[in-house]
Amino acid sequence: MAHLVVEGSAAARTVVVRLSWWEALVARRRAVRVPLAEVRAIGVEPDWWRAMRGTPVVGRCRAGRFCVGEREHPWGRDFVAVRAGVPVVVVDLRHPVPFVRLAVSVPDAGAAARALRRHLGADGAAEDAA
Repeated sequence: MAHLVVEGSAAARTVVVRLSWWEALVARRRAVRVPLAEVRAIGVEPDWWRAMRGTPVVGRCRAGRFCVGEREHPWGRDFVAVRAGVPVVVVDLRHPVPFVRLAVSVPDAGAAARALRRHLGADGAAEDAA
């Protein structure tokens, strides 16, 4: 299962989505990195399928099980690593860097979202979304 962490010094923090080996194989990348300063909002979506929008371009989706990869829609591209039955942390970004949204299933989505918000509060970079 993917992990969502913040790395780097206070001056240059980065939100990193680290993928498991099979997710990396399917998505054709090991991790996704976006500057913390580009985070606009963070929320938790209990229904994994509601976090997804658009159509798959890179990666793979299995109906009712999981979706990993990039999805394209009129506003840009999203990166998703979601699993059925697992809540999703949704990170909306200010500018396409290269994604508009990150949607990641993590075991404790509430705790992960609170941790990201703490980092944002320290930097004063974003507003909250639920």
